[in-house]
Parts: sequence; structure tokens; C-alpha cells
Amino acid sequence: MTDKKILPVISPDGSLSRYLQDIRKFPMLEKQEEYMLGKAWQEHGDTGAAHQLVTSHLRLVAKIAMGYRGYGLPVGELISEGNVGLMKAVKKFDPERGFRLSTYAMWWIKASIQEFILRSWSLVKIGTTAAQKKLFFNLRRVKGQIKAIEEGDMSPEHVEEISTRLNVSETEVVNMNRRLTGADRSLNAPIKMDGEGEWMDWLEDEQPNQEIVHAEKEELGIRRSLMVEAMKGLNEREQHIITERRLQEKPTTLEELSIQYNISRERVRQIEVRAFEKLQKAMINASKESAN
Repeated sequence: MTDKKILPVISPDGSLSRYLQDIRKFPMLEKQEEYMLGKAWQEHGDTGAAHQLVTSHLRLVAKIAMGYRGYGLPVGELISEGNVGLMKAVKKFDPERGFRLSTYAMWWIKASIQEFILRSWSLVKIGTTAAQKKLFFNLRRVKGQIKAIEEGDMSPEHVEEISTRLNVSETEVVNMNRRLTGADRSLNAPIKMDGEGEWMDWLEDEQPNQEIVHAEKEELGIRRSLMVEAMKGLNEREQHIITERRLQEKPTTLEELSIQYNISRERVRQIEVRAFEKLQKAMINASKESAN
């Protein structure tokens, strides 16, 4: 797609700072300009237009890739895989749908990076089920939400809460936490560039990147819309339980809900798990339909 023009790359012995400086040279696109380039690529196969669409979003790839640097893999490789996802997104981009390319591309970029991480880590260690992969990519975020900041193993209460939230066993939570915190201790140090500060100093423009801010807002809006539609597929009790257990800043306890519905704590947990599975399936299906 972009064979006539060369994209900036990070060589194995290259400098990340040099790459970030290089990609900042490519201008961001206005909405109408992006639309016209998208039409030129879609209707006429204009590789120059496709190249502009790709290069204008390289900073977005770098920003997303940096969010995965705690998994112990070279940042350059994460960025390269993210760029592959970006090019796939450009190839399938339909400007007539009304979304900015950045919103659409985020899904492809994240998917490419996550697939690369899963290939690079031992799948025997990670596990191959959807729930275990979800645990792999969401453990840090959930730990932050519940303020599980203990050194080493987490408290039994935190393990139980994460197990319930992510629908995996407590043993899986403990084992995954040990693997990831081991990687963090040795590989999650700040990235310096030629002794002149951290990567963020070079990645971000002096002014807020309005395209990324806008894209993140659009993505959040899409997720909320998918959630609202998916919730319609649950009955009243399922909606209430999933809201109280998964969508509140301070989740209602199983005990409180068991008293409210006059059923056992285990029955509440079963309803929660079933409702969450239904919700997740509906959102995934809706997301796939919108991407096609």
C-alpha cells in the first residue's frame, strides 16, 4: 500500500528518540483533508494518499504502544506491530461512515500489538482462554482501580475482588500477578532519550493533540453506546446486578444483593457471571458488525 514511499522505522540498534522526532515531522490532518485522502485511496488506489493517512497517525501508534511497554518487550517492536495494524486500518478505512480514522484505527493498532505480545509470551504460561487473555491485559488496570499497591503478592481480599471482576479463578489472578510484577520490576523503568528527558517529552506536541483527545472521546462514546444496547438483552434483575457489581465505582457486595433478592451469595454470583457473559458477547458481536 505504501510501497512507493518509505515509512520511518526503528532499527534494532536505533534510537527511539530519533524515531519520535522523525514522526513528529508529519502533519496532523484536518477532518476534510482526511476525508478527501480516504476517498482518493478508496476509489482510485492512490498510494500517496494512503501514505499520508498512515504517516499522520504514526504518533497515535507510538502513544498506544507505550502503554504496553510493561510487558517486557522492546518498544520498537511494539511500535512496528502497531504500525502494521494502522496500515490494515487504512486499507479498510471508509470515510463515508463518518468516523475519524484515528477512532477506527485504534482497534486495529491495539489488536496487532496484543497479538504480538501473546505470541511473544509463552502461551503455556499465559493460558489460551479468552478469560485468561483478558486477565493478562486488564490486571494492572483493575489493580489500580482497587488500589492494590502491595509489594509482591496481593491480599486475599484484592485477589477475590479481581477474580470476581474478571471472571477467572483466584489462582489464575495470583499466578498472573507474579509473572507481570516480575516483568515490571526489571523492565518498566522510564525510557530516557539521549539524556534529554523521557519519551513523553518528545512524543507529545507542545499543544494538546486534539485529534487523539477527540478520538478517545469518540471511542468512549462508541463503547457506551454498545453497552447501552447490550444491556437491553438482559432481564431486569440481571441489569440491576451487573450494574451494582461491575459498573459502580464502589461495587455492591454479594451479601447485600443476596439479602435484597432473598437468594444465596453464590446464586447472585452466578447471575452476575451469566449476565456479564451475555453482555460481553453482545458487545463483541456489535463491535464486529460495526467494523465490517
